[in-house]
Amino acid sequence: MERIIHPARLVHGELRFAGDKSISHRALMFSALAEGTGELRGLSRSEDCVSTRRALESLGVKMSGSGETLRVHGVGLRGLKGPASELYLGNSGTTMRLLLGILAAQDFTSVLTGDESLSARPMRRVTGPLRQMGARIDGADDANFAPLTVNGSSLKAITYESPIASAQVKSALLLAGLYAEGTTTVSEPFLSRDHTERMLAMFGVPVKRDGLRVSVGPPARLTARSITVAGDISSAAFFMALAAILPGSEVRIADVTVNPTRTGFVDILRLMGADITIEPGTDSTAFEPIGTVVVRGSGGLRAAAVKGEDVVRAIDELPLVMALGCFAAGETVIEGAGELRVKETDRIHSMVSNLRAMGAEIRESGDNVAITGRSRLRGCRLKSFSDHRTAMALTVAALAAEGDSCLDDVSCVGISFPDFYDYIERIIGQRHV
Repeated sequence: MERIIHPARLVHGELRFAGDKSISHRALMFSALAEGTGELRGLSRSEDCVSTRRALESLGVKMSGSGETLRVHGVGLRGLKGPASELYLGNSGTTMRLLLGILAAQDFTSVLTGDESLSARPMRRVTGPLRQMGARIDGADDANFAPLTVNGSSLKAITYESPIASAQVKSALLLAGLYAEGTTTVSEPFLSRDHTERMLAMFGVPVKRDGLRVSVGPPARLTARSITVAGDISSAAFFMALAAILPGSEVRIADVTVNPTRTGFVDILRLMGADITIEPGTDSTAFEPIGTVVVRGSGGLRAAAVKGEDVVRAIDELPLVMALGCFAAGETVIEGAGELRVKETDRIHSMVSNLRAMGAEIRESGDNVAITGRSRLRGCRLKSFSDHRTAMALTVAALAAEGDSCLDDVSCVGISFPDFYDYIERIIGQRHV
C-alpha cells in the first residue's frame, strides 16, 4: 500500500501512545509463566505483540479481554502445553528469541516459524549459548535460521560473555536460567535494555546485577502482577525528530518510558542542539520510570558523533538519526552500527539509498554512516523495503522535504505502530500524508 506524503510546515500538539512494544512482549510472557491472574493495561497494539499473544495461547495460556487491556491466567513455570502446530511468529524477532529461552526447558517439542523477513534473521546468537546450557535446537545453518525445532531438555547454568549488547540475547538466557540448575550469568559490552531484569524482580525473581553482569537462579515461582505498560518511546521518537527539524513546532508526549536504557535518542537530540526537556511523571508501573517529553523546533540542529554505548541505547532510532543528520549543520557520523544490517532489512542500506535519492550527501562504509547536513531534501519516490522503521523514518524526512514524496509500501508500519499516520495527521492539523 503506497502513500503520498506532502511537506509540512510545522507540527504541534500533545500525544499519548499505546504501551511500549518491548515491555509489552515481556509483560505477556512473564504473566503467562506466573502463578495467578494478572491484568495488563496499555499493551502495545503492534502486530509483533499480537504474535506473542497468539503464541502463548497456542502454548495453553488463557487470556481474556481485548485491545490494550488483558487478563492473563498464568500457568506457572512448568504449566505450558505442547502446541498442536507450528508457532508462527510473523515478523517478531523479539518473540522468537525470547520464546527460545522459555521453550528450551519444556517437556515437549515445538517448532518456531515466521515470515520471510524473520526467517532470514540470525538466531545463532541465541541458539548458540542456549545449546551451551544443554538446549536441543535444530534449524538451518546450524540453528541460525527459522524454522527452528526446540526439543525441551534439562538445562544447566552458564556464565556467558556476550560479544554484543543485545537485550534479546540477554533476555533469552535469563529466561532459560529460570529453569537451569545453578546461577545463570550474562555479561555484555554495554548495558542493553533492562526491561527483563526490572520485570523479573517485580514478579518476585531474585536478580543480581554487578556492573554489566546480571545473574538469576531458578526461583520457586513467579507471582502474577497487574501492570500498566508505559508509552513507547521508540514510537515517540519519530514525533520528537519531526518537531526538532521543523522550526516553530512544539510536541508534548505524555507518559512514555524514560528508562535510561531507552533514552539514547533523547541524548542524541540534545547533542544535536534540539530543545528537549523531560518532565518526570508518577511511576504507575512500579518498575519503569515514566515522564512527559517536550520538544520545540528551533531550527538550529548541529551534527553529532554517535558511537559506542549511544548506538546500543538508540539502535531502533538510528534510521531517524540518519534523517536528522540531513538537516544538521556539519557532518553527522554513526559508528559501529552493524546491528542495523541484520534487522527486518539492512537499515543502513535502506536509509542511505533513499536519502541519497532525496538529494542527501550521505555515505556508508562497513558499519559506519556519515551524513553532511543542510542538504535540501526533495520529495521523490521512496522504497520502504517492507521495514516499519525505515518507512516511518522516511516519512519524517519526506515531511521536511521540498515537494511531494510517494512511499511505495506502508503496510509494514503495523508491525510496530499501526496508528502512526493517524498521529501524524493529528499534529499537522490537516491531511499531509
